[in-house]
Amino acid sequence: MLLNDDRIEFARKITAEALGTALLIVAVIGSGIMAQRLSPTDVGLQLLENAAATAGALIGLILMFGPVSGAHFNPTVTLSFRYFRRVTNIETVGFISAQIIGGCAGAILANLMFGLPAVNLSTRVRSSGALWLSEVVATAGLLLLIHGIVRSGRGHSVPYAVGVWIGGAYWFTSSTSFANPAVTIARTLSNTFAGIKPSSAPMFIVMQLSATVMAVGLIRFLYPTDHSKP
Repeated sequence: MLLNDDRIEFARKITAEALGTALLIVAVIGSGIMAQRLSPTDVGLQLLENAAATAGALIGLILMFGPVSGAHFNPTVTLSFRYFRRVTNIETVGFISAQIIGGCAGAILANLMFGLPAVNLSTRVRSSGALWLSEVVATAGLLLLIHGIVRSGRGHSVPYAVGVWIGGAYWFTSSTSFANPAVTIARTLSNTFAGIKPSSAPMFIVMQLSATVMAVGLIRFLYPTDHSKP
């Protein structure tokens, strides 16, 4: 049972994860809507605008909330840190719940900011072997990046490295790098450039979770010593 001070600290972490994931989704969906409106005939330019805004926002959000909760904003990140015993079981459940709820709230907020219905289920089908493989690559690469940097004692570089990775992965994966179950769920709620049809989401999440298992094994092999710990 958590003591009073521990409860306050836990509440701070949960709030940071919920708010951070919500703002991340606002950036993803909001920039996608803006890109469609500013560049209606150029899909490539829309993707560039969406990727740049997401990467920039992600760097800022990790810098903002990293000192509070570690700025996971992603159930695969939380699960991988749980495996390496950097978060507790209670934190794991709390973080993932906050990420999903926060992500959905962020999708609603983004829709409302652009004058759209609060919940507008996406009709954009994203279903193929190439997309699923892309999610494995994007998610495993993200986790290897984060843990490789943290375990080698360079944690201060994480915000910039993650932002650059996600921004780049928008372009080198055919799925445009969701790499996040909470983000995947949230993006079903917006029928816009960044949306995904609800029926397409489960397989994306399966691939992301499978990539997490794969990444944990690679992290253990490639970075056997955690230099971030005293």
